[in-house]
Amino acid sequence: MNAPKASAERKVVVLGTGGTIAGTADSATDSVGYRAAGLGVEALLAAVPPLAGWPIECLQVAQIDSKDMTLELWLALADAVRQQLQRPEVDGVVITHGTDTLEETAYFLHRVLAPSKPVVLTAAMRPATSLQADGPQNLLDAVSLTHGGQMRGVLAVLGGQVYAAVDLRKQHGWRVDAFGGGDAGALALLQDGVLQRFREPPQSSVHPAAAGMPLDAAAWPTVEIVTSHGGASGVPIDALVAAGVRGIVIAGTGNGSVHQALLQAARRALDAGVPVVRASRCLLGGVFGAPPDALPSYGVLTPWQTRIELMLDLLIRPR
Repeated sequence: MNAPKASAERKVVVLGTGGTIAGTADSATDSVGYRAAGLGVEALLAAVPPLAGWPIECLQVAQIDSKDMTLELWLALADAVRQQLQRPEVDGVVITHGTDTLEETAYFLHRVLAPSKPVVLTAAMRPATSLQADGPQNLLDAVSLTHGGQMRGVLAVLGGQVYAAVDLRKQHGWRVDAFGGGDAGALALLQDGVLQRFREPPQSSVHPAAAGMPLDAAAWPTVEIVTSHGGASGVPIDALVAAGVRGIVIAGTGNGSVHQALLQAARRALDAGVPVVRASRCLLGGVFGAPPDALPSYGVLTPWQTRIELMLDLLIRPR
C-alpha cells in the first residue's frame, strides 16, 4: 500500500500508549509469550517505510500493557487529543493502543470529545517482532485514514476495516482478525489506501458531564462490574456497597437477565442509594426491552461501555 501524498502544511500526530503493537518477544515465532509496550512510538513509525518523510509528530503518552489501563490515563489521553486537535495544521490524531481495552478507550473518547477531525485508534494482535506482525499495516492504514480527514469522529482501524468507536468489539482473544463492529458492522474498508465506505460514522454525542468533568481521577465516582451466572450470590454487590462504590453494573445473561440472588442484592443497593444498571454479557444484541420490574439498562451498550456511561451520569447526578 502506498501512503497518501503528504502536504507540508498538514500533519498527523501519533500518540503512543504501548500495547501489543509495541510488544517484543525473544523469538519471531512467539505470538503469545511476548512483552507488551517494549517499543516507543517512534520505533513503530520507523518500521513503516511508506511513512518515511511524512509530516508526522509523535508523543508518548504512556507505555503500558492495555490490560492495566486506568481512568487517569484516559483523562490524560483525552486532554492530549484535545490539545492536538486545536492546532490548525493538524489533520487528525492517531493513537497506538493495546487491544485488551481498546474498545473501552475508544468509547470513553467518543463520549468526552466532539472531534471535527478524525481520531483514529489502532492496535495489533501480534508483537512487533512477530513474523505475523500486523501493527505496521494497521498503523499505515490509520495514518492514511487520518490524513485529509476522509472520515471524522472517533474511529478504529484494524485489519483493513474501519469501525466506529461505539460499535467496536474485541471478539477473539488471540486471532489477528480479533475485532468486529457488533451488530452494526464496519463503517468502511481500506485497501491500498482506497477507502470503500459502507455508511457514515454515527454522530458524535458528547455526554453532558464532559464539559465540566474533573481531570483528577480521584474525583470520579467508582463504578464496578459484577457478572450474573449460574450459582451467583449477592455477596459481591453487598461487599461493593459496603466499600462505598457509587454505582454497579451487572453483566447479565442473555437479554440482560439477572440471577435472583443478585437481583435481591441489587434491590438492597438501590435502597442504599447506589444505582445498579444491567447490561448483557453476550457479545451482540445488548439489552432490548424490559419487564416492568427490571433494572434499568443502556440498551445496546456492553458492560464496559455501560460502566463508562454510568460514571459520566454520576458526575452530574446529585448524591
